[in-house]
Formats: sequence, structure tokens, C-alpha cells
Amino acid sequence: MLTQYVPLAILLLFVIAHAVILLGLSHVLSATRRTPVKDMPYESGMPVLGTARERFSVKFYLVAMLFIVFDIETVFMIPWAAGFRQMPELAGLLIVEMFVFIAILAVGYVYIWKRGALEWD
Repeated sequence: MLTQYVPLAILLLFVIAHAVILLGLSHVLSATRRTPVKDMPYESGMPVLGTARERFSVKFYLVAMLFIVFDIETVFMIPWAAGFRQMPELAGLLIVEMFVFIAILAVGYVYIWKRGALEWD
């Protein structure tokens, strides 16, 4: 029974070993010289304003949440639509599943809307 997993285990070991070897070789063979200019933070060629520990506005997080909500929607709906016609015996279940998913997205959208993330001042 476990013999079925031997090729998978070999592949996993090969991938891990390959990643470790490549990272080690790049570290050993790289020719880097630390200079004060290279150690400075880079922000589009402009000098850094403030510290990295400043607080962000809540609006930044709301916009990030908005992106995630609609990104997940696209990633889920496209394969669902492509496979919907291929499974006619499960059409009712798939429709219910999509309505539940859209309802969850609607709750996230309404939350973001009420918090004012869609208003650009």
C-alpha cells in the first residue's frame, strides 16, 4: 500500500534537495560587497520619509480587503463556470453553492462600503 507513495516521496526529496542546493550555491558563489549605499532602503529613488514603524490608515487595509474579496471571487467563479456544464447531475447543488458564495461576498462588499473604502477623497 505504501509503495504507491514511493514516487511521490522521491519527487519531494528531489525538490527539497534541489532547492537547498540552489540556495546554498547562490549564497556561496555570489559576489556581493556591502556598501553603505546598498544598505540604504530604496523608495523609488527618493529619500526615506519617516520610519518604517509608522501606522497605516485603516483605509489601506480596507482597500487590501476589497482586492482580496474580488480576487478570490474571480479565482473561484471562472473554474466554476467552466465546469458547470460538465456536471449536469450536480447543477442544483452547484447553483446553491454559488449563491452562498455570492452572499458571503456581498456581506464583505457591504462591510467595505459601510466603512467608506469605496470613497476616494
